[in-house]
Amino acid sequence: MIAKEPDGERVRKNTAEEKNTKIDNEIIRNIENYSKTPQLIAARIKQLDKEWDIERVLEINMSTLSIIGISLAVFVNIYWLILPSTVLLFFVQHAIQGWCPPIPVFRYFKVRTRPEIDREKYALKAIRGDFSKIEFNNNAYAAFEATQKII
Repeated sequence: MIAKEPDGERVRKNTAEEKNTKIDNEIIRNIENYSKTPQLIAARIKQLDKEWDIERVLEINMSTLSIIGISLAVFVNIYWLILPSTVLLFFVQHAIQGWCPPIPVFRYFKVRTRPEIDREKYALKAIRGDFSKIEFNNNAYAAFEATQKII
């Protein structure tokens, strides 16, 4: 049986390295900014629990476009079926490769993968003291690096 890598990692592999670096740097800045007080950490973790990852954004956009295309095909012109067909082909491509044409657009708007969101969340939890075996010296970058090993 072939081990399946997390969807978010497939998206990262198909994203330009400079964009991944920008996202990682933003995560480190967030860790630094929110790690100043326990109340800020708790509030940020709640935000991160609610943050939509790129897979969810992709799913909702593709579903919406498919419904619109099918509705337009029923009420306007049958040729509108091209829209949901194209969208579903993109979805198949994403399922196979971890990439499809909308991904760069979502990444441009800073939509993150689930592992990226989790790295920030678990780094904040480590700083808060939730994990006793992770050593990071209360440094945002070190906490971020420590989460790379567990996620």
